Amino acid sequence: MAALLEVKNLKKYFPTNKGVVHAVDDVSFRLDAGKTMGVVGESGCGKSTLGRTIIHLQNSTDGQILFAGEDVTHVKGKELKKLRENMQIIFQDPYSSLNPRMSVHDTIVEPLILSGKFKGPALEKEADRLMDMVGIESRLRGAYPHEMDGGRRQRVGIGRALALNPKFIVCDEPVSALDVSIQAQVLNLLMDLQDEFNLTYMFVTHDLSVVRHISDSICVMYLGQLVETCDTKELFECQLHPYSKALLSAIPSTDIHHPTKRIVIKGEIISPIDPKPGCRFAARCPHACERCHQPQQLEEVTPGHYVACCRVRELNEAFSRT
Repeated sequence: MAALLEVKNLKKYFPTNKGVVHAVDDVSFRLDAGKTMGVVGESGCGKSTLGRTIIHLQNSTDGQILFAGEDVTHVKGKELKKLRENMQIIFQDPYSSLNPRMSVHDTIVEPLILSGKFKGPALEKEADRLMDMVGIESRLRGAYPHEMDGGRRQRVGIGRALALNPKFIVCDEPVSALDVSIQAQVLNLLMDLQDEFNLTYMFVTHDLSVVRHISDSICVMYLGQLVETCDTKELFECQLHPYSKALLSAIPSTDIHHPTKRIVIKGEIISPIDPKPGCRFAARCPHACERCHQPQQLEEVTPGHYVACCRVRELNEAFSRT
């Protein structure tokens, strides 16, 4: 199956007075149509920056972005406007991402008007269809963001993202600001919409229980780099990178008879400003050796399971013997 989205050696750097921040550094992956790829990692690892760079809210520093087989890395003008009809984003904070001076109706029709595809009665009909599709009551057409709860605001954001029938959507922690009960409703809505319209999601989150529920595959990020990527089920059954093991050990368990052994990460996080070559987790990894100071590449350890760790095979052989 041909990939809808393919990212090759993507980089996004930010110059500062103290040096260059390597927010996204040499990231590569492919994502098939109709699938959901989760991106997890601790705060500040570059998850959101990766998504924003892919959809051109920020220009990439280097690398290549292929969408539906076409190179869209440096598109501008009309080509960029056309691309954004197919690539959209749902933001984390449903309040700050909406214009407080625009009603629900105005927010949803704005992309329809800008596209020039809908006018007059057709515009209103399409707005009603979008509101109904994401579960916004017609009585809220004239409501403003401050008059709604977080769940309804996020539904407005989802409706706006779906206005022009995109193929790919970056979900940038879309439920992290919501109550748990509302989270489930929004997640189920996203999954229903995916089934109905064959949408492709890149789901950015720090909530591992959420990503387990919605994702087909998972990428684990650490300080701007991918350290492990594979199918969701396989990652939760068998983590190979030391950071992934520690990350998943932090998931709370309700099994009092077989509690999860928490792996505590010690040591200082290295600065993302002009980092030295080598594994960026080495300073905190209990298994680090001299080889870890050399550049690490994602390597297919088992079919479809890629890990960036020079000691991955010997460490997992040791774990399997204990």
